[in-house]
Amino acid sequence: MANEIPDLECQERAGTGKGAARAARRAHMVPGVVFGGDADPLAIQIPYNVLLKRLKAGRFKSTLFNLKVEGHDDVRVICRDVQRDVVKDLPTHFDLMRLRRTSKINLFIPVEFINEEECVGLKRGGVLTVVRAEVELIVTAGDIPEKLTVDLTGKAIGDVIHISDVTLPEGAKPTIDRDFVIANISAPSGLKAADDEAEGEEAEEAAAE
Repeated sequence: MANEIPDLECQERAGTGKGAARAARRAHMVPGVVFGGDADPLAIQIPYNVLLKRLKAGRFKSTLFNLKVEGHDDVRVICRDVQRDVVKDLPTHFDLMRLRRTSKINLFIPVEFINEEECVGLKRGGVLTVVRAEVELIVTAGDIPEKLTVDLTGKAIGDVIHISDVTLPEGAKPTIDRDFVIANISAPSGLKAADDEAEGEEAEEAAAE
């Protein structure tokens, strides 16, 4: 399970409404609100540069955060919306939703490949081609996997690894409703070129006959 959920440090914002929001922006803060759970909505703000850095890093709206606000208990949250200036496309407001441990959320989980030294295909010069380095899963907030593990032991050249070949945490399921490909063991480029050439010669011979 995930050992560390990233912290998102915010400040409590004094007042609500457009005036308070404008005051926050003048102070180079982005106003926001935390809602949901069993508590009242909480007006917050975050330094503009901090939020911008998070947004540029990607996956901001699909990452579970540990929200830290001075004077309040830490709580798990996920971003539900980031409003942007229609002209400059810069963040002007954000909404966070509190999560219970039983809440279901969509998160991208990284894929780890193990036992490459036991992979027959790689020993013979094959190449591991990763189609999906991460997979979007529907998971329970209190039971988030740190990663998905793919065991390459015994895999040969030409083998294809599907999501059905991966053991998922209990209660988790992919957001894509089909047996999609995670990776494959492809032939080395030199061997593939030789095979293609041989196939071409065989086709020419067949055509000549």
